[in-house]
Amino acid sequence: MIDPPREEAKLAVEKCKKAGIKTVMITGDHKITAIAIAKKLGILENEDEAITGTELEKMSQEDLEKNVRKYSVYARVSPEHKVRIVKAWQKNGEIVAMTGDGVNDSPALKTANIGCSMGMVGTDVAKEASDVILTDDNFATVVSAVEEGRRIYDNILKAIQFLLSSNVGEIVVLFVAILITPWLGKVFNIDINLIEVLLPIHILWINLVTDSLPALALAFDPAEKDIMERKPIDSKKGIFTKGMSLRVIYQGIMIGLITLSAFIIGLATPEDKLPTMIAYENKIISVEEIQNIEEVLANGGRYIEKQEVKVEIGQAMAFTVLALSELVHVFNIRNNKKSIFKTGILGNSKLLLAVGVSAILMLVILIVPSLRHIFSIPILPIGNILEIIALVFSPIVIVEIFKLLKINTSKEE
Repeated sequence: MIDPPREEAKLAVEKCKKAGIKTVMITGDHKITAIAIAKKLGILENEDEAITGTELEKMSQEDLEKNVRKYSVYARVSPEHKVRIVKAWQKNGEIVAMTGDGVNDSPALKTANIGCSMGMVGTDVAKEASDVILTDDNFATVVSAVEEGRRIYDNILKAIQFLLSSNVGEIVVLFVAILITPWLGKVFNIDINLIEVLLPIHILWINLVTDSLPALALAFDPAEKDIMERKPIDSKKGIFTKGMSLRVIYQGIMIGLITLSAFIIGLATPEDKLPTMIAYENKIISVEEIQNIEEVLANGGRYIEKQEVKVEIGQAMAFTVLALSELVHVFNIRNNKKSIFKTGILGNSKLLLAVGVSAILMLVILIVPSLRHIFSIPILPIGNILEIIALVFSPIVIVEIFKLLKINTSKEE
């Protein structure tokens, strides 16, 4: 008589090996039976890796802690032995997940970092002592849960990286603009009191719409193909590794400098290319949009000076570039090692939808006259629009260079 192991269990054990997870069999069966099953599953290679409860009984806890990595199979063990094994692994700094179904498994399930009981054949005591209940009683489900957990963790990091780099970019552009305001006023012959890179409504819009939708959509990113081939993350380390900190800083500076460049390019617009604009009822309106100029002027409207028009164009360019470049940059974040041209941009439909909705909302602001007036956005010259397009897609070029030079990651990711 034989109860053959499930085929999916063998594949799950193989996945665990690649993922840096050690699978250990603890059973009440005879040692010979346990060894035979463990070999079929790929848990054990040499018989020296198997030990019985009797042999374990003669071993002190200190000796077990020193030698616990040598053993992959424990046969004929008691509930007390299971607890000792779990504690020995924990003493070695490992996170232990324990599966079980009987009353005798409950002490070990309770001691383990993650206790997994069987939902179908498991006793009520075992279920109560565990943290997770497997509804299908399948070991492969545990491995699938590990894979899903890694995907979720990766996506949380992506969202954090995207939001922080975007916010750092906003801080950089505002801080640097303050420092160089006297220089900008001198170079472009503009009153420094007029120089303001972004209006409060611009920052509010970017934080509420442009940043939030793509960040939420990153949570649905599919797992990377090699997600189960990398070693487990050290639970003692935080999320801000050297690689993560590097990416947040340089990508934030990148977005900030791109936005500041858009503002400066706007200030440098030749006077013959500047639109004629009129300030009327706390709105700044291009002459092309006014049907009766004389009536507007008679009711308190006034022509805006060229230097003020330059600032308006600079603000509009900075706002547009900051918003749209972040939407482009979110695709860089999906994989910190592989090129965007290898991973593609079509793997996450919800992210595409979020980016599409955010981009459409931005276009609505830029096109609809009433909304343009609220956001103080003038009609931009064709040359400035082409410059905006070039700046918006520049994050892809910059991050691709960093990936090519392998500066985008460190040994600690």
